[in-house]
Amino acid sequence: MLLPAKAEVARHLRRYRVWERVMLASPGDRTARATFEDSGYTLCVLMGKRCAREAADAAERYLCSSEGSYLQEQNGRPRTTAVVHRGPPVAVEQRSPAGR
Repeated sequence: MLLPAKAEVARHLRRYRVWERVMLASPGDRTARATFEDSGYTLCVLMGKRCAREAADAAERYLCSSEGSYLQEQNGRPRTTAVVHRGPPVAVEQRSPAGR
């Protein structure tokens, strides 16, 4: 998995937090909301998350950890075991319930 540069993550996380404060201070400002949502989207793309809040949390974890320990995390939990596949894949025959 490729990881973004920590400097870029820090820059986009700061931008996200600034626009979050601006948007919360004036929720009716459409420009502030649009810029906040754009910064959240950019953070989502950088961190590989679907939700801006999750992306911000992941960015904070990434900035506070070493790259190796961050890679071991899976869905916010430390990865404890590796998945090992042995043997050839087994073909499963699919039948329609109407064909019985």
